[in-house]
Amino acid sequence: MLNRRTVLATGAIAAVPLSTPLSALAQGRKDAVTLAMTLEPPGLDPTAGAASAIAEIVQYNIFETLTKINPDGSVSPLLAESWEVSPDLKTYTFKLRRGVKFQNGEPFTAAAVKFSYDRAGGEKSTNKDKRTFAGLTTQVVDDYTVVLLNKEIDPDLLFVLGQATSIIVEPKSADTNANKPVGTGPYQLQAWNKGSSVVLTAWADYRDAKAIKIKRATFRFISDPAAQVAALLAGDVDAFPRVTPRSVAQFKANPKYQVIVAGSRAKTILAINNGKQPLQDVRVRRAIAAAIDRKAVIEGAGDGYGAPIGSHYVPGAFGYVDTTGVNPFDIEKSKKLLAEAGIKTPLELTMTLPPTPYARQGGEVIAAQLAKVGIIAKIQNVEWAQWLSGTYGSKNYDLTVISHVEPFDLGNFAKPDYYWAYNSPKFNDLFNQIKNAARPADRAKLLGDAQRLLAEDSVHAFLYSNQWITVANKNLKGLWKDMPVFVNDISALSWS
Repeated sequence: MLNRRTVLATGAIAAVPLSTPLSALAQGRKDAVTLAMTLEPPGLDPTAGAASAIAEIVQYNIFETLTKINPDGSVSPLLAESWEVSPDLKTYTFKLRRGVKFQNGEPFTAAAVKFSYDRAGGEKSTNKDKRTFAGLTTQVVDDYTVVLLNKEIDPDLLFVLGQATSIIVEPKSADTNANKPVGTGPYQLQAWNKGSSVVLTAWADYRDAKAIKIKRATFRFISDPAAQVAALLAGDVDAFPRVTPRSVAQFKANPKYQVIVAGSRAKTILAINNGKQPLQDVRVRRAIAAAIDRKAVIEGAGDGYGAPIGSHYVPGAFGYVDTTGVNPFDIEKSKKLLAEAGIKTPLELTMTLPPTPYARQGGEVIAAQLAKVGIIAKIQNVEWAQWLSGTYGSKNYDLTVISHVEPFDLGNFAKPDYYWAYNSPKFNDLFNQIKNAARPADRAKLLGDAQRLLAEDSVHAFLYSNQWITVANKNLKGLWKDMPVFVNDISALSWS
């Protein structure tokens, strides 16, 4: 997942001790919780890397943002108490919360907001939303008032300002946040046991410390699906958000557990390198899409949990249109398109797969389907570091299976240097109109046009929108029901 678009993180198989169930300790003390994650983050600074696993640990726990994204996708105040938007929709005036300080004792003021946003949009920034921040001008009115001037209309800006890339950092500690994170949130980093776990403890000087019920949170990294199940059954973890769907049925039938099936804004795709021959030919890309049975991929990659998509947009999102009929599963059409493109089969391509189960399992299904039309997809399994440096970094790939989890990432198709090398002046013009559409009805229509164009261009073989599964102890309360962003909001948790 890019999440790089998104990339999840560097994988690590954690040891799973079964002797002392940690959930028993948690329920005894009622103030500790152990959560599990599939992948370990490469660092703890979400402004420095695209891995969604970073935000799963730090967002709203260690670091905070001006706005907060809620499970239903709505936005509410966090470090900002309120805001006003100008009639031209380009100027945002924020009133900041008073009495807030960073975990190193420095005060939170408008100067920290300006520093954070200027840094995020600066020349040396590696923030994946650098483009957004580069278009902002941040003005300090006084210690508790800040004004953002946007070069263009962005109806999603308040949502973006609640994402992990928009965290407010303390200037003196900003450069060391990857290993020594300093934020304004309710938790501090106590320990990072590389390859095993991250431990957070409640910060005694947090502005509302008395409201925090969980005093200690441990994140354990368990990438192997069998080990995930074993850890849950043994009680070594209290909750596993976004657990591998396989074997979920046994937890549904067990009264000791709760199983939450959550919708998401994630898009799982067979990404195609539009910059390589013969994939530059839209007929070849359409042939690849027509060879794939989305429902079979959902069964193989997500054990049936997922909604088919035909473009880079998901059901339930504003302006969504159903484009699954643009490139439907049709083996004979796929063969015909290959012939029209002058392709002599077998056509040999490489499919580079990151370590996540959805990619490895889905890749096997897709390769078998492509073989039926004469496309031989040679599978190359790599770790995240290799995927980042090769597939994402140097664009050295033909096909790859990846989930993009950012809610609003159509803008990536307007970046010709992005890893899939798509360059369409028509799409760029559409996206510019979307960004500057003031009326919701106009924006919805334009979003539909953009979705249809991406489907018609068959930029990728768009597969499905992920449904995330959380398995947890039945007594743990406050888990998110839906996941518009990847967050584990520890301050919302408690034991019944």
